[in-house]
Amino acid sequence: MTATMTTDPGTGKQARGTSRGSGGARRGMPRIPDRIRRGGLPYLLLLPAVLLELLIHLIPMVVGIVMSFRQLTQFFIGNWGAAPWTGLENYEIAVDFDAPIGEALLHSFFVTCVFTFFAVGLAWLFGVTAAIMLQESFRGRGFLRTLFLVPYALPVYAAVITWAFMFQRDNGLVNHVLHDQLGITDQPSFWLIGDNSIYALIVVSVWKGWPFAFLMLMAALQNIPRELYEAAAIDGAGIWQQIRRITMPSLRPVNQVLVLVLFLWTFNDFNTPYVLFGKAAPAGADLISIHIYQSSFVTWNFGTGSAMSALLLLFLLVVTAVYLFLTSRGRKGSHA
Repeated sequence: MTATMTTDPGTGKQARGTSRGSGGARRGMPRIPDRIRRGGLPYLLLLPAVLLELLIHLIPMVVGIVMSFRQLTQFFIGNWGAAPWTGLENYEIAVDFDAPIGEALLHSFFVTCVFTFFAVGLAWLFGVTAAIMLQESFRGRGFLRTLFLVPYALPVYAAVITWAFMFQRDNGLVNHVLHDQLGITDQPSFWLIGDNSIYALIVVSVWKGWPFAFLMLMAALQNIPRELYEAAAIDGAGIWQQIRRITMPSLRPVNQVLVLVLFLWTFNDFNTPYVLFGKAAPAGADLISIHIYQSSFVTWNFGTGSAMSALLLLFLLVVTAVYLFLTSRGRKGSHA
């Protein structure tokens, strides 16, 4: 603390005062608890989301993996912790493709791969086509954008139930158009049973999934400078050359993420086949998600069903890791 002499400009009298040195500066600095409080605010705001993630996803996943090592049947529902520990026996049963359980799981896996390939491919194709078509301004573009997003905005159950009525054999709209109006088929077809069930499932999945691809790609197209298209048009490039040389390379980062998200959503889809076909999906549309549900909640063999779920999780993790590795190498190669 130091003493200072100051002069009052109005009276000319001197006044003695004191000034605080480093102690005053130290007192003006924010206290450490205040710093911690401000620094921890982002984590405090994230805490509800982290807790919900733990309760809804991570903890049930860990419990399911533990269940896969037990012989958990309907006799141990009341106290599943008392179920006998079987080790890897449930996994051996699931991957024994010569036995009925393993053979059925392998068939369901191949059906899911075929379904995912066509559903994701068509959803992406429709999405990118609609996004490119609506890139230019014209009368009614806003209405079309809103119309294309309707399937994405509708609740899944309401949309799939509507499609289930449309696929009815005797009074469904699909057979009415294909058979009664256009005469394409000789007789009304069964779309919800038999071999045609996979086509109905693909149609419904593409219908409710392609608006998401359209929305993502339409947003990505807004970031492409218009000067590139103008320069290409001046150089004589046509519409297809502009799409090939400008649009698709510019959409590559978005497409890489979009395809991965669509793949994970489609391969894991449970709501669509369950609402469309019920608990017992036909063999032609026996997706692995509904197959695991039947193995767990219909046959009451939760141990084997949990082992199938763990194998599905491992498969998706491996595919995702390989896909991210290949796409990251492709990006590095293009930048080099």
